[in-house]
Amino acid sequence: MPLNFPSGPSVNDTYTYGGQTWKWSGTTWNLVIVTPTGPTGPTGPQGNTVTGPTGPTGGTGPTGTYSDSFTVNAQTASYTAVLADASNKVVTMDNASANTFSIPTNASVAFPIGSQITVAQKGAGQTTIQAVTAGTTTINAASATTTAPKLRTRYSAATCMKVDTDIWYVFGDIS
Repeated sequence: MPLNFPSGPSVNDTYTYGGQTWKWSGTTWNLVIVTPTGPTGPTGPQGNTVTGPTGPTGGTGPTGTYSDSFTVNAQTASYTAVLADASNKVVTMDNASANTFSIPTNASVAFPIGSQITVAQKGAGQTTIQAVTAGTTTINAASATTTAPKLRTRYSAATCMKVDTDIWYVFGDIS
């Protein structure tokens, strides 16, 4: 008896007739021969699970102090930063006349990269932040005078942050 396969099949379409299944390859119908699956073999033995010994516990580090408050380094005249100014301090510039907060060269005072110094203008005299040696130490700020920014007004503050050997960024209330 002839088989009446479906017309217009798509690739991998199947047709079953009389207990036999046929599969369309794209050009011909091919008989799918199904053989029974054999029995599953036995499970093999489990391998050894080995955990190495635990290493010794390290020693306890030194006890330190922590302070989230700032101490004030009050100045009444122009001032050059020192290493201790980068340790939770605010340098206040309290002068009625214009004054300068100076950042020394790395050769003079080696502040670690990432050091931050906060400067606040307490007095009426405008504070300028500048390098002790302009040309060796570079100060960058988004202000009218990018290399020697000024605190904008009384009670303004700015942070000086060392970003490379002799490069500092100044940001805050500057003009």
